[in-house]
Amino acid sequence: MDKKYTIKDIAELAGVSKGTVDRVLHRRGKVSPKALADVEKVLKEIDYQPNPIARNLKNNKVYQISVLMPNPKFDAYWEPAFRGIQVAAKEFKPFGVVVNKFFYNPFDPISFLEKSQEALPKQPDALLMAPLFQKEALDIYNECQEKDILVALFNNAIDAFNHEHFIGQDLYQSGRVAASLIDKLVDESARIAILHLDEEANMKFRENGFKSYFDDKSNAAPIKTFSLKTSDKEMFQKESVSLLKSNPEITAVFITNSKTHVFIKAIGSLKKDLTLVGYDLLDENVDLLKTGCIDFLIHQKPKRQAYLGVGYLAEHFLFGKTVPDQNLLPIDVITAENAVYYQEK
Repeated sequence: MDKKYTIKDIAELAGVSKGTVDRVLHRRGKVSPKALADVEKVLKEIDYQPNPIARNLKNNKVYQISVLMPNPKFDAYWEPAFRGIQVAAKEFKPFGVVVNKFFYNPFDPISFLEKSQEALPKQPDALLMAPLFQKEALDIYNECQEKDILVALFNNAIDAFNHEHFIGQDLYQSGRVAASLIDKLVDESARIAILHLDEEANMKFRENGFKSYFDDKSNAAPIKTFSLKTSDKEMFQKESVSLLKSNPEITAVFITNSKTHVFIKAIGSLKKDLTLVGYDLLDENVDLLKTGCIDFLIHQKPKRQAYLGVGYLAEHFLFGKTVPDQNLLPIDVITAENAVYYQEK
């Protein structure tokens, strides 16, 4: 059986004092070359592994992780992500990891930059970021590189860095999944629309994946792409109704974010037999899924993404683990029949 060696055991094996072993292990104070060699020889023989948590607690080491993410008050999609961060922060707090949260307006790039400038002057050890604005996110990333701040991303990636330290879904592939679902529900005469509501950069990956699925088919259905803003509710309703009345041939719609319920509410009775596939388990979406107004939802697991983001960074500092370049979560298809198993109790 493996034995747990104490400093006293190591000192006796090396023929030195406990103080000498302590200085070698913690790299402090002067040690003679012979004593150093004797202690290191024993450490190698017993395959000594330091306990980083115990060391951190003993040294009162505190690691600071700043989280920069959209404010859930502006978009309910981010509420589960906030809960995931809260769970991880509570879990790692006893080990000297402090998580500071900075919320920005997801519709305002200036807010994104302003909140980043609140987060970075605190000199965190790491920044966990959900970057909705590509140009601004790249500036923040480069600033972190200059300040030697480790960066991890969740939900959205920065295109220029090829998903470095990214936790989320394969956005392109999720678009293909959505296309395959619609393809199974419609016939060859179908006319399909891709609808971006409050368009963000990541939606283009889903659009490209969706289109690639039908490009691979010899009898591909025609696809039109539209982009609408939801901030002005009255204008959004008019534009949504106009979209369908001006394109009566459309029989299926792929909505590239969590706002499928907003579109359904806007079009009212025009929903009829429209096939709809969207994203995320917002209560409003799940209710419409159960009544048949939405055919499928793709679950992105925002709570899991955020929890893993904090967890990977904390374990990197506590245990020396490598933060993965990518952790692509499964693409779960939610129906009216299995939605209950995915909703939080």
